[in-house]
Amino acid sequence: MADIAYLRVSSTDQDTDRQLADSGLEFLRVFSDKASGKDASRPGLTDLFKAVRPGDTVHVHSIDRLARNLRDLCDIVQRLTSDGVSVRFHKENLTFRPDQEDPFAKMMLHVIGACAEFERAMIRGRQAEGIAKAKAKGIYKGRPASIDAAQVVELLDSGLGATEVAQRLGISRQSVYRLAKQGATA
Repeated sequence: MADIAYLRVSSTDQDTDRQLADSGLEFLRVFSDKASGKDASRPGLTDLFKAVRPGDTVHVHSIDRLARNLRDLCDIVQRLTSDGVSVRFHKENLTFRPDQEDPFAKMMLHVIGACAEFERAMIRGRQAEGIAKAKAKGIYKGRPASIDAAQVVELLDSGLGATEVAQRLGISRQSVYRLAKQGATA
């Protein structure tokens, strides 16, 4: 029976130092992600699922650190408890155990999870409004291209296929097609 920590921040310039720092626990393993909580496709979370064993407890600073999507949140907690693993949210003081159903804790998980999902939607809405206003003023040009369209066209012209070009440049095949089209019209 091990205590395991899961930490998450939304971007690479943030750090997880404050999460679970004052828990007083020594964790056998710590899994973390520097990625959005919008979905459950995160390497640290995937590794956590592979590592936990029945009897373990996964400690999370707060519900919104595990997920900002209510369905994913419920699925993650259900998956862990079905595998015999307890989940403890420190900020909300909620614990989910495989051998015990707590209707109040379940209701609180849904309410707080819905609030986290709502908060993410509001942030995205404000971000979109800001970008639209900046574009209208000619201030926002988007992120600079990391791959030159001419480079993609050159690689394709050398006889490489779209899949190989994508692998070499570390981009998707769809990006190869889009950049090739841009390069052809330039």
